[in-house]
Amino acid sequence: MSKTLMHTCCAPCSVSCIELLRSQGVEPVAYWFNPNIHPYQEYKARRDTLMAYAPSIDVELIVQEDYGLRGFCRTVCDDIDRRCGKCYEMRLAQTALYAAQHGYDSFTSTLLVSPYQQHELLAETARRMGERYGVEFLYRDFRPGFRAGQARARELGFYMQKYCGCVFSEEERYAKQIQRDMSQPEKHIG
Repeated sequence: MSKTLMHTCCAPCSVSCIELLRSQGVEPVAYWFNPNIHPYQEYKARRDTLMAYAPSIDVELIVQEDYGLRGFCRTVCDDIDRRCGKCYEMRLAQTALYAAQHGYDSFTSTLLVSPYQQHELLAETARRMGERYGVEFLYRDFRPGFRAGQARARELGFYMQKYCGCVFSEEERYAKQIQRDMSQPEKHIG
């Protein structure tokens, strides 16, 4: 059975990815490296849910702590509208480097399960990082398993996040409400 390092953004997104890889004879090792997730309580909730889930299904988990608010912001703030590519590169470069340094056959990411991510950009970035660090990028289009994985995560009682992770995606989540609030400021004054 080959071993692959699987960058893991959260437990809910990992459910169907792990099942598919195992069904194909690939044993994933979950790798937590997500300096993009803010605020800290969100980071902690996602990390802790993954830390509780991994041993329950006998998946090895490597946690690389990096609540990297300042570093993440420095990386993406010069072009917030195209931040996702920089975020993918930051996380997948570290994953590919770790995989190469620790003798993994390949690496992949649970980000590939989400229909909300920029799938082609994500896959292309992972391929480049694999080439850069000399480790195979194991591409799988995990998206067909997204809904079933999310349903299973709800059954298991997982914390289910409502936005990608960065403060800018949280802002986008509330954009309509922010617009409504700003158009009626008199309702929000003391």
